[in-house]
Amino acid sequence: MAGQQLQVLNALDVAKTQWYHFTAIIIAGMGFFTDAYDLFCISLVTKLLGRIYYHVDGAAKPGSLPPNVSAAVNGVALCGTLAGQLFFGWLGDKLGRKKVYGLTLMLMVICSIASGLSFGHNSKSVMATLCFFRFWLGFGIGGDYPLSATIMSEYANKKTRGAFIAAVFAMQGFGILFGGVFAIIVSTAFKTRYDAPAYEVDPIGSTVPQADYVWRIILMVGAIPAGLTYYWRMKMPETARYTALVAKNAKQAASDMSKVLQVDIEAEQSKVEQLTKSEAGAFGLFTKQFFQRHGLHLLGTTSTWFLLDIAFYSQNLFQKDIFSAIGWIPAAKTMNALEEVFRIGRAQTLIALCSTVPGYWFTVAFIDRMGRFAIQLMGFAFMTVFMFALAIPYNHWTHKENRIGFVVIYSLTFFFANFGPNATTFVVPAEIFPARLRSTCHGISAAAGKLGAIVGAFGFLYLAQNQDKTKADAGYPAGIGVRNSLILLGVINLLGLLFTFLVPESKGKSLEEMSGENEEVAVEELEPRS
Repeated sequence: MAGQQLQVLNALDVAKTQWYHFTAIIIAGMGFFTDAYDLFCISLVTKLLGRIYYHVDGAAKPGSLPPNVSAAVNGVALCGTLAGQLFFGWLGDKLGRKKVYGLTLMLMVICSIASGLSFGHNSKSVMATLCFFRFWLGFGIGGDYPLSATIMSEYANKKTRGAFIAAVFAMQGFGILFGGVFAIIVSTAFKTRYDAPAYEVDPIGSTVPQADYVWRIILMVGAIPAGLTYYWRMKMPETARYTALVAKNAKQAASDMSKVLQVDIEAEQSKVEQLTKSEAGAFGLFTKQFFQRHGLHLLGTTSTWFLLDIAFYSQNLFQKDIFSAIGWIPAAKTMNALEEVFRIGRAQTLIALCSTVPGYWFTVAFIDRMGRFAIQLMGFAFMTVFMFALAIPYNHWTHKENRIGFVVIYSLTFFFANFGPNATTFVVPAEIFPARLRSTCHGISAAAGKLGAIVGAFGFLYLAQNQDKTKADAGYPAGIGVRNSLILLGVINLLGLLFTFLVPESKGKSLEEMSGENEEVAVEELEPRS
């Protein structure tokens, strides 16, 4: 089997860690930095949008986005991402990783800028414009998932491939962190220049007209890191695995990788033809052979990512309650509009520093020692335990003196999501499928995750409402309550743990060994043609 391995692919597998690995991490990682910034920065400005565009004269509290508008503004980018993952995942296998990579980035740059512009002045036209461009921004972000993961896995060596792919994903943490820090900087600058009284003192004066620039600046800055990496993305050669195994051009693959690795590599065209000669019989996605070989693997990667993201994105429900409970964000009426942006930015920064960023980098450090399977299993197990620890004695946690304990357990839940399935569900689909379907299968897995995110963010927004309709948030029907929602999330994490057993371990193995591409020639010659 090793004899079938192409020299150019073997050279990549055994290459020592060198500078081009780090440039690939930075180029792909900056895309992920931008993705996270763009997806999460909306949560920094939704309260401000409510104050500016939904102010009600004489109301005791500042204006807020109605439930349907809030769901659209927060969720439309997730819907775009889901569509983008499927479309660009498929396109990455059809046209090549590199060609599509620049396209996703340009879409992100254009839509980031456009989402800060409005056609019209009334609330309806501003929200419609924002939602339209946030959808297409999400569409571009969606393409970054399968392409970044596939490019990094195809460039990496066997020994440290997991750490490299996880490092690209970990740039998300820095994107979220930068979002919080930038919101602090912008709100402080505007607050210093245009100070205003609290809402309860002067409802109209508490939101200065210049606050309308704040949310636009925060959304538009996402274009800068994406724009900066465009040139470098265009200079990256196509991955050797795509060029050799899918485009069947051994000469180009050897030439590209000779430059990258700075060694002479023989262009084994005859071996490429031998490896791919049964291409007519090389199975596609919707074939019996794919189902037999990789059907359970695809079920494993899609189900675990779906279940994880339900739990991961439901955190938005509890964040505002937690921040208020520990005094990070006081009651809205006691602040002016810019002070509220500052407080929300500060809270997001602290959460990112204490729980999000460390979790990602723990995965980077340990994934090639412990393996993907062990980290994913451990992460789901801890998340299950901590969710039940929050849910079962929920009344105990609601007392003021016990709130710090609630925050600690809550933070640990998300530390083990990041040092656990949130990272591994991204890494594994880029390693276990054949080159000609790798990007598509990663896109399908990621799209299942985004479907889970939509369920987590919006399904639980309704579910977590008080069982007594009179105590539910304005505009929402009665739900099952927070305690029952937490129990349900614990069960979802337990299911994630069980579905992890469908996912194979890829630590230390070559991509062709995992996908069975080296054996395909032998197997397909034996199999009857359908």
